[in-house]
Amino acid sequence: MRSKYREKYYVCGDYMEVNLYPVYKIARHRKRKARATSECQQKVNQMNAENKCIRLAHANFNQEDMKVDLTYDNGHLPGDDEAAARELANFFRRVKRYRASKELPELKYIAVTEKGKRTGRYHHHLIISGGLSPQEIISLWGKGYVRTDGLQFNENGIADLVKYILKKSVASGKRWNASKNLIHPEPKQRDGRISKRAVQELAKDPENNREYERYYDGYYLAEARRVYNDINGEIYIYARFYRKEAEFCQVKKRNRSHCSNGQRLQR
Repeated sequence: MRSKYREKYYVCGDYMEVNLYPVYKIARHRKRKARATSECQQKVNQMNAENKCIRLAHANFNQEDMKVDLTYDNGHLPGDDEAAARELANFFRRVKRYRASKELPELKYIAVTEKGKRTGRYHHHLIISGGLSPQEIISLWGKGYVRTDGLQFNENGIADLVKYILKKSVASGKRWNASKNLIHPEPKQRDGRISKRAVQELAKDPENNREYERYYDGYYLAEARRVYNDINGEIYIYARFYRKEAEFCQVKKRNRSHCSNGQRLQR
């Protein structure tokens, strides 16, 4: 059965996520599907959660925003997942009221709650709107130690940060939660622009920036991954790009640091 390749892509601020995968003109007769192993399904779920969260982070946050870690001292330890979720919700309500009193834009956030495997102590890892000082956040939390850092973007945006905090998610069954006012990037797609032979060539060298970039004018390649499907014998490619005029590049230029012209930035 002949196939053609579909591009599904999301534009998220300075970043673009691209998925290349085969689609078939006529539905093929399918045998009964084999059930995925729990290990395989877990990996798929983790990848899907990561990609969705990364898209949200890139579409809604920038260098003016913050990463915040919230911990509890001995006098405020929540007893279970529900109590920890309630404490975090109360914190967000306090922050929203305080931001409104200062006429700041509405709070946006992505939150992950961690429960220490050894100690059982709860922590909250947040990506939130900027505009408040570390001291203001400490005062609004009032339950324990607080760490704040400005978001630092590179050619992969803050994908590494998102992956890191998602790995911390071991409290309750939900990997992460987010404010309802986030922008959710809508996928776009087109079929047949990149031929099957071209995809096979791209898959040979996922680090060949020039070959990938000639299909996406105005963008540099950040990373590309290829997956070979043993069932249908097809190749799948996932890639992330960043705009040539991305804000983090402009900051580097202003600081007289080197910004990529197709080569990878030094980490």
